[in-house]
Amino acid sequence: MSDLQERIENIEKEFLERISSCENSSDLENIRIHYLSRNGILNSEILKNLSQLSKDDRPVIGGLANKLKKKLELLLKEKKDAFSSEIGSSKVDLDLTLPGRRSFIGKLHPLTLTMNRIKEIFVDMGFSIAEGPDIETEYYNFDSLNFPQNHPAKDMHDTFYLEDGKLLRTHTSPVQIRLMEKKKPPLRYIMPGKVYRCDSDVSHSLMFNQVEGLVIGENVNFSHLKYVLHEFARAIFHKDAEVRFRPSYFPFTEPSAEVDITCVICKGKGCRVCKNTGWIEILGAGMVDPNVFKSVGIDPEKYTGYAFGMGVERIAMLVYSIDDIRLFFENNLEFTKQFS
Repeated sequence: MSDLQERIENIEKEFLERISSCENSSDLENIRIHYLSRNGILNSEILKNLSQLSKDDRPVIGGLANKLKKKLELLLKEKKDAFSSEIGSSKVDLDLTLPGRRSFIGKLHPLTLTMNRIKEIFVDMGFSIAEGPDIETEYYNFDSLNFPQNHPAKDMHDTFYLEDGKLLRTHTSPVQIRLMEKKKPPLRYIMPGKVYRCDSDVSHSLMFNQVEGLVIGENVNFSHLKYVLHEFARAIFHKDAEVRFRPSYFPFTEPSAEVDITCVICKGKGCRVCKNTGWIEILGAGMVDPNVFKSVGIDPEKYTGYAFGMGVERIAMLVYSIDDIRLFFENNLEFTKQFS
């Protein structure tokens, strides 16, 4: 562990030396890529090696790495602002005869519209809504959900660990555990909320929205799950949407399945969006594993249940035919004013 601590200190020193001699925005971007990009030094030399540490050492090094990352990001922002202020300090002639800009009535963001629609569909089917904290413990986020100690989702490259040993939740499943601890079956809830993972590209975001569902009762079976998800797919997409279940694996459900719908673009005929399969994945689901019931004191011999989870951004991209998740977070008025 001491080697990683020393390397973290050296990375900070090297960064400070480079940014102090940085003279323009182009150099500044090169520094950012070198240290903070997905393949940068901080990720490749520190974060990706956390899985090799012991359970006690991992949060310590993870906390130091996160603290350094925030510091470097702040220094980069300050330097960038300094460059911008130098450019903005030059005098600009204003033409006061130009017409003013029109005012527009605000509209709800497409993610808000999609989240509201998902809630509406499930509430109409008899579900209640439950919420929980964004900052969680390993017990609620992993252990109580039957995650093995060596599960890859626990590695730093998937999870944001905090300095006090806690973490930013990677899914809204901890709300299910808190719900089962407080309430007795039968239960029928959805859990909407923000979740956080170390992943960012055209189809993934560091922070995104998720909705999970949980139903527990006597004689609850897989047929009930299939019916609910069929009805949801037809309500959110179109009435002719077909649903396909494929075997999969999740630590907290058994059996587990990935759920696909007929492509919203080609209606199942095959196109570039669905890679000519006619199907697009929308969520994961399965029957609650008996070990999860045991962790919260529910008798698995008496009760059964099912759970499902979906990314709201994923659903919104399919509903509105959006091909880049980053568009949701750029605050571009030309983009957001298209939705109603």
